[in-house]
Amino acid sequence: MPTGVEANVSRHYAIRSLETIIVEALRASGLDPESLKPDDLAPVDEFHMGGRAATAALAEALELRPATRVLDIGCGLGGAARYFAAQAGCRVTGIDLTSDYVEAATALTRRVGLADLADFQVASAVDLPFAPASFEAASLIHVGMNVPDKRRLCAEAARVLKRGGRLAVYDVMRVCAGDIPYPTAWAADADTSFMADPAHYREALAGAGLVVRMEQDQRDLAIDVFRRFRARVAERGLPVLGLHLLMGPDAPAKVTNMAAALERGLIAPILMVAVRR
Repeated sequence: MPTGVEANVSRHYAIRSLETIIVEALRASGLDPESLKPDDLAPVDEFHMGGRAATAALAEALELRPATRVLDIGCGLGGAARYFAAQAGCRVTGIDLTSDYVEAATALTRRVGLADLADFQVASAVDLPFAPASFEAASLIHVGMNVPDKRRLCAEAARVLKRGGRLAVYDVMRVCAGDIPYPTAWAADADTSFMADPAHYREALAGAGLVVRMEQDQRDLAIDVFRRFRARVAERGLPVLGLHLLMGPDAPAKVTNMAAALERGLIAPILMVAVRR
């Protein structure tokens, strides 16, 4: 059972009957929940800035192959894990603090026929329940903003990676001073928001024995996705199936605040890929 900061973070994301909510939205969108393809879940799977394009870029950076054993740390609904499995045929394990997400991830993965390649369990990103050198690759997608101790986060990821294994970190990072408006998708207020600048991440990765091989600022991609989303909503209203199902009734405020912080240059989604020495 999570305690302290982790308990607050888990409560922030908790949504009861999440699979039922998504299944009902699928039906309302004209899809058959008993005959789903992985791409049918794309509108609700990409719970991070940049959407599917960002997931694809991260997967490419990890150089995934069918034999690759991947750990998706902070897997949420399992969207990235399913994408990795479907595109590369690799074996993926996802962990998340929030049991509602893990249950939904497991059920949705079964519905799209990927249960033999992707599995999920409740666990902490800073206390991973795996032996050292268990994985060839790992991902941290929009996780660090909820973890105050980046050094421990990176150390745990490095511990479970084999020598030469790759870690892809895709987090919202602080790139300029200024007040961040809340709520956001990852925090109702500053009490559970622990953004850090890219230099802090580089230091944490280096301290964990990881060498950064690539770094990309994907702010422009995220801004473009937000602008296109707001234009669609203005024209047609909220889609039946979308990320607002995960963000709750204050989803419009969260989207507005995140877009504003991006456009003001306060934050940016940064992709870093590091290799275990």
